Amino acid sequence: MTTGEWIGLGISYAYAIGLLLFGEALHRFAGLPADLTRKMIHIGAGMWVFGILALFDRWEIGIIPFATFIFVNFILYRYRIVRAMDREDSSPGTIYFALAITLIYALLWRPQGPIDRGVAATAGVMAMTWGDALAALTGQRIGRRRYTVGQSTRTLEGSAVMFAASAIAMVLTMLLLPGSAWAPFAPFADPARAVVAAFLGAAVATAVEAVSPHGTDNLSVPVAAAAVAFLAGI
Repeated sequence: MTTGEWIGLGISYAYAIGLLLFGEALHRFAGLPADLTRKMIHIGAGMWVFGILALFDRWEIGIIPFATFIFVNFILYRYRIVRAMDREDSSPGTIYFALAITLIYALLWRPQGPIDRGVAATAGVMAMTWGDALAALTGQRIGRRRYTVGQSTRTLEGSAVMFAASAIAMVLTMLLLPGSAWAPFAPFADPARAVVAAFLGAAVATAVEAVSPHGTDNLSVPVAAAAVAFLAGI
């Protein structure tokens, strides 16, 4: 590995540790509820994919931080070490999220070309990062119209926010990332195709989230949304 890759790994782990400590401090000392700090950590972790895109030129090395946290998150979940992230009734969603990011970037992200489909992977992660977090907070605080599909219970308010937030996050990713320093080999998408792909991806993500029980949406949503973006040629 190159010196730059070692530095990138160090920055990634420092960011992850700092994010966990920040969330724990807000929970323990500022009194923020665990459901809020968990989603703050969730958003911070998901947004770090842009750090990965910026720091690494090889996908094999770039996926290492998230792959590592599959196992780290399992330990944190198993022993409830970080109360800001894992309560007694928490799901193993953090494990699934790290697994999903590792899988879709291993399959799609090729930063050295000739064709890089990392934008599709990133769009899928953004649907989960923002859509799921805002949907959960909305449903828990103002959700009134509940519905159940199998073992999964959601609110109409939360699902509406899930769709809107996912669509916005996906379309911004599809329009702004290709051709940038973070994705120089990614195919460009015309605005109309990006909007259609984002709305389809958001609809699929919302449907998948609604039927995925006990944290499994952290795996199913980013994979499904990324698949839609990939099939749309993003």
